[in-house]
Amino acid sequence: MYYLTGQPCDSSGNPLPVGQSSPQTPSEKQPNDWSPYSSRLEFELADFLFTRSQMSAANINELLDLWNATLLGAGSQPVFKDSAEMYKTIDRTILGDVQWENFCISYTGERPTDNVPSWMNAAYDIWFRDPKDVIRDMLSRPDFSRDMDYRPFQEYESATDKRQWEDFMSGDWAWTQADIISRDSTTHGSTFVPIILGSDKTTVSVATGQNDYYPLYLSIGNMSNKVRRAHRNSVALIAFLAIPHTDKEHAPTDTFRQFRRQLFHSSLAYILRNLKPAMTKPTVMQFGDGHYRRVIFGLGPYIADYEEQVLLACIVRGWCAKCLAMRQELDTDALYRSREHAEALIEEFDLKTLRDAYGIVGDTIPFTSSFPRADIYQLIAPDILHQIIKGTFKDHLVEWVESYLKTVHGTTKANAILDDIDRRIAAVAPFAGLRRFPEGRHFKQWTGNDSKALMKVYLPAIEGHVPTEIVRTFRALLEFTYLVRRNVLTEETLVAVQDTIDRFHKYREIFRQSGTIQTFSLPRQHAMKHYPDLIRLFGAPNGLCTSITESKHIDAVKDPYRRTNRNKPLGQMLIINQRLDKLAASRRDFNERGMLEGNCLTATMQLLSTQDGRENGGTSQVLGSGPRNEDNGEAVDCPTSIEAHVELARTTRMYLINLSSAAAHKINLLRSEMKRARTVTDLAIELGLSRLPTILEEFLLQQADAEDYRDLCDIPLSERPIYGNKITVVNSAAALFYAPSDISGIGGMRREYIRSCHSWQNGPPRYDCAFVNTNPGLKGMHGLDVVRILGFFSFVSQSKRYPCAVVQWFDRVGDDPDVDTGMWIVRPALTANRHPATAVIHVDTIYRAAHLVPLYGTHPIPRTIKPHHSYDAFTTFYVNRFIDHHAFSLLSDSYL
Repeated sequence: MYYLTGQPCDSSGNPLPVGQSSPQTPSEKQPNDWSPYSSRLEFELADFLFTRSQMSAANINELLDLWNATLLGAGSQPVFKDSAEMYKTIDRTILGDVQWENFCISYTGERPTDNVPSWMNAAYDIWFRDPKDVIRDMLSRPDFSRDMDYRPFQEYESATDKRQWEDFMSGDWAWTQADIISRDSTTHGSTFVPIILGSDKTTVSVATGQNDYYPLYLSIGNMSNKVRRAHRNSVALIAFLAIPHTDKEHAPTDTFRQFRRQLFHSSLAYILRNLKPAMTKPTVMQFGDGHYRRVIFGLGPYIADYEEQVLLACIVRGWCAKCLAMRQELDTDALYRSREHAEALIEEFDLKTLRDAYGIVGDTIPFTSSFPRADIYQLIAPDILHQIIKGTFKDHLVEWVESYLKTVHGTTKANAILDDIDRRIAAVAPFAGLRRFPEGRHFKQWTGNDSKALMKVYLPAIEGHVPTEIVRTFRALLEFTYLVRRNVLTEETLVAVQDTIDRFHKYREIFRQSGTIQTFSLPRQHAMKHYPDLIRLFGAPNGLCTSITESKHIDAVKDPYRRTNRNKPLGQMLIINQRLDKLAASRRDFNERGMLEGNCLTATMQLLSTQDGRENGGTSQVLGSGPRNEDNGEAVDCPTSIEAHVELARTTRMYLINLSSAAAHKINLLRSEMKRARTVTDLAIELGLSRLPTILEEFLLQQADAEDYRDLCDIPLSERPIYGNKITVVNSAAALFYAPSDISGIGGMRREYIRSCHSWQNGPPRYDCAFVNTNPGLKGMHGLDVVRILGFFSFVSQSKRYPCAVVQWFDRVGDDPDVDTGMWIVRPALTANRHPATAVIHVDTIYRAAHLVPLYGTHPIPRTIKPHHSYDAFTTFYVNRFIDHHAFSLLSDSYL
């Protein structure tokens, strides 16, 4: 492996001495060169209308006509005459321009003498872009260069010196491939670039007929997982594959099925053919850091759901694509499949024996047979979304619970229990990013996000209605899912993963013993068994999940389809995708040259100010656009310099102010919420908390001296802290924390909002819960306490401003989590007088938001319970560690 070092070279492939940089090609573009656009306004308008607003040509024309009407008196014109002129300008972009090509495949086998099926006479069009050019574009992007691995590596924890896995190049597969490649001395010093592929049929419209498309996507293994998950064009659409159709009479025939399989594989082989020469002989490409390097390609993991895996691996449905376990006994230990073994079996046995004894479809040639070092069985990637979340959790366990209840209790009582489970799910308190289930689980079309949301709240909802074994089955599966979804996995993590698999297999037996199901030989459930080995091979599975390609469907297929006129839409979709790529490439280029700082209005005003000769005069600056209303949390691209930070919510409001250029700066205005208390006295009345002045004094005493534990009544009035009665109340606080396993920025940072207000979105009140650091020296819940935020405010005491929260404390029930659910249990803390324990705390002590789910018990909950009642109507709660991946890690580190 040490021979494939990613050594820089010159443009001819000659290695450069260590420490010498590649000669930089001077940019021919000037800092004010917006070509093919005439100005920033022209580019920003095109990008806004085409990429973000996705406005139709007719609406663009109408908008430009209205704009033109406002300019007639001034003798000016809009930047574009009409939509056609805008499209022509976009099309002139050279960056990101990888042209679409096509080829046709037809059936060439034997035909019947009469009644020839229509599919045998059809020509199947496949549209594609040269993957080599797409990869060249990816490698050359400067914004990827900081998150690019140029060689395989093995990563070890600094504290324990134990192995850990994160990005793809940290896995054993890339390391082994580099060892094989380096046997040829002419490859030494080159950069190994693994090709990651993914495909999946998607339906864009059912109402107007079954419109299916078959996109093929490409990425490269050198990019970090966080880039691949961040939707920054790191996954490229490279083809639309053909979908052959026939009538019901011929659809089941072996001839048609074999043609359909081989059409898929032959198409892939043709699309990827230009990569093959550089799989054995290096080719020179320029990277985003400016260096040239010699590149060796190799086919890497293939992202696919189970149905696609069956097609890829040329196996019989119901068998495993990874191992040779018998179809009826999938969880027995078995050898892994391999290309060499499959080819030997095909040479030895007839097609029926291959199908029945080994699950091999022997009459189809896999596309990997055309490429060196490519073993399709090894390259099948893990798929958390379809195998675990939608498969094992939603399609298996959730459905099994319903069947179990009907088997044990009968249909009538089971339906009553299921209705109560739905009410429990619907009654869960709101939380950032938590999908609501107002009517429970009963809706027809489930998405992956729906299943993920159900996972977060399902376990507490069934507890009390099902036996302990079922609760523990779900707990084991949830822990498995959240563990393998981590951004970094260690040797200890893999031990924990194996433990969850063992517990899952143990406790799920209740479903078989009760007669709910007959077999556990289910390929998607069986796939759990292979995850520890796949993690060692490919790194963290969150960088290879089908959720990445499914999200790409929206941008590359579904949204472009909606923008077409439905008349031969594929050609229009290709053009739309090409224009989107060009606009994205232009934005990256302008960003790299520092041309998109600020916004278009401020840049234009500064330009006009300079042209008027007022460089040293005032600069008008627009600050912000009004308060945010973000309740799903958001990815934040900022340096990973802190683990967590909370501050009272701020908003930028729209003001046009005049500042000297030396003093120009962004002004953040604290949001003082309308109709909220303005004094301590008013806030005490608003919260019904007469003790507020007292606990505020106690807070100030602790701020002055954390070791001062005297009772307030023992302190003379002359020594008590002084504060003004005026306060500023806000409805929320922003928590910024490091959460790389959740939706986060490139640095792994995520922002969520903790709400505390008497009316949320013009509806009922919302008072969220949060974790507070009370013992930073301990891990997990041993170092945290849970509070409910009754109000956020700030005030001034002795010229110092204090951002604070009025909170109600919770006590932990027991010293460890609940043994069945694995979740901590808390209840509202009470004083000696049986009043709620409240306090004022500094927002700096708040770690992040917490989510509590009631212990519902064994009795049905009232039908009138709504989400905003949840924290008031119940007395004991689970601390929900499954609400997101950061919460799971935070609350699991103390014992898992």
